[in-house]
Amino acid sequence: MPIDVEKAMSAPLKPIEFEYNFKDVILYALGIGAGVPPTDKDQLGFTYESGLKVLPTYGVVPPFAALAGVMGHPGLDFNPMMLLHGEQFLEIRKTPIPVKGKLVNKPSIQAIYDKGKGALVLLDCLTETADGEALFFNTFSLFLRGEGGFGGESGPKAENEAPDRDPDETIEMKTLPQQALLYRLSGDLNPLHADPNFAAMGGFEKPILHGLCTFGHVGRAVLQAYCANDPGKFKSIKVRFAGSVYPGETIITQMWRENDDTILLKAKVAERGIDVITNAAVKLNV
Repeated sequence: MPIDVEKAMSAPLKPIEFEYNFKDVILYALGIGAGVPPTDKDQLGFTYESGLKVLPTYGVVPPFAALAGVMGHPGLDFNPMMLLHGEQFLEIRKTPIPVKGKLVNKPSIQAIYDKGKGALVLLDCLTETADGEALFFNTFSLFLRGEGGFGGESGPKAENEAPDRDPDETIEMKTLPQQALLYRLSGDLNPLHADPNFAAMGGFEKPILHGLCTFGHVGRAVLQAYCANDPGKFKSIKVRFAGSVYPGETIITQMWRENDDTILLKAKVAERGIDVITNAAVKLNV
């Protein structure tokens, strides 16, 4: 059934409540590779409850359940197996991020674009504290394969191209063989990341790492290279998912300082030499 843009855009999405505590914050940090070496003071800042700080990219976790609201949404009749996570934007609107709290996620569809071979749905989500203060703002870019051709606009072109020169900073992070099994406990239980049979159905030789886990590793690299591991200096991040990481592979994040508040970046896996994140940028609080 073709995409009905007007129907999809006019139908509201329900708010989603979310509650978390320090254990969830630590589990997320471990899920994106923090804690190496385990006695390092900077690593303990994200993995030990004494003086605990929240990694900025944790901001994608509270609104993640909003993705389920897209499935079955009026005007968006599609096979969930054909959905790909194309891009992610996250802005932190309150610092320091609380280590526990009750939140409300308010999702909405920003736009739907016709990409020919598929439809691109931009899902916004504002995450607020219980007293109504904005904490995070996310845009999930969702590509629905085979759902294009309905005659809509094609949307904006990709931004944040990496410069054609050597990076200013490069950080390598080795992922754990069980990295996806850890990360999925933060809310994304898709069996593609755990079940070998399900991964084979998707065309992969074994379960792959979550794109948002790779996203977290890249965010940690920028935090280390340009923020001295101070989350308060990290304002926003936008990435395009270009390829998959297998747990156990090494993520190499290359970074270029574009100006005082902008870091351009891309990431690849050392073992296969393929790009996994492109067209990416982090904005800093300066």
